[in-house]
Amino acid sequence: MIKSMTGFASLTQEDEVASVGITVRTVNHRFLDLQLRLPPSLADLESRVRARVQKRLARGRVELAVSLQLRQGPTAQVELQEDFARAVSAAIDVARERGLVKGDLTPGDLLRMPQAFVIRERLGEAELLGDVLAPLVESAVDAALEQLEAMRVREGEHLAIDLGARRGTLATLIESVAAASEEGKQALQARLGERVQELQAIAAGDPVLVAQEIVRVAQRSDVSEEVTRFKAHLAHWDALTAGPEPCGRKLDFLLQEMNREVNTIGSKADGVQVTELIIQTKAELERVREQVQNVE
Repeated sequence: MIKSMTGFASLTQEDEVASVGITVRTVNHRFLDLQLRLPPSLADLESRVRARVQKRLARGRVELAVSLQLRQGPTAQVELQEDFARAVSAAIDVARERGLVKGDLTPGDLLRMPQAFVIRERLGEAELLGDVLAPLVESAVDAALEQLEAMRVREGEHLAIDLGARRGTLATLIESVAAASEEGKQALQARLGERVQELQAIAAGDPVLVAQEIVRVAQRSDVSEEVTRFKAHLAHWDALTAGPEPCGRKLDFLLQEMNREVNTIGSKADGVQVTELIIQTKAELERVREQVQNVE
């Protein structure tokens, strides 16, 4: 299925506790590059939000921001990081023994160290803010991703129309290349035959061996296998774009294989017309490759 990697969604959901806003933007990227911004009070939900995004999106740079507005003020839970405080106290004792510092470690000293405390917001006596708001945040994220998906699908429909037309152009070009190559092969055989007749007038030779050599030389310019593989790639293209799975990366790889077949045809086939058609085909493949960079 063809879906665009570019999209935007923004919405707000609320309940009796809080109002949660979600903004998500996506642009092109070779892989899934997910950037999340959550308020510190919802940091515990980051892994759950990340898992929800990864379940829905396969490719692209994704920037998702969560904003929070509480309807009632939270209380704070302050936790002392005892291991850190002990380590600091021991280090100060050593420094005091060596005459580097004077005085004892004070509460003010610890308060100036952000590593000494963890502050969590609570709505009640026993409820952490993230636990209470998890259902609302997850619902808002899901709704934003639905909105984003709808936009990416709409843009994907336009991409599919453009890529479908270019696929048709490639199918026409490869038929023209095959026909021009066959004409070039026949012309090559005719030129070789004429040259052999000229040489035979000078020196006698085995006509059977000469004919076999002409055939061998002409077969080197035969591109039927490459043309068949190119057409098979076009059929695979149809299967990928008609399927339900994201196909951008697979299409990108398929285009590399098609370009390889065209290069081989260009090195084997004979004739000026073939060269012109090969240039046109490679140019069209490059245009398709640029467009596929927008496909999820």
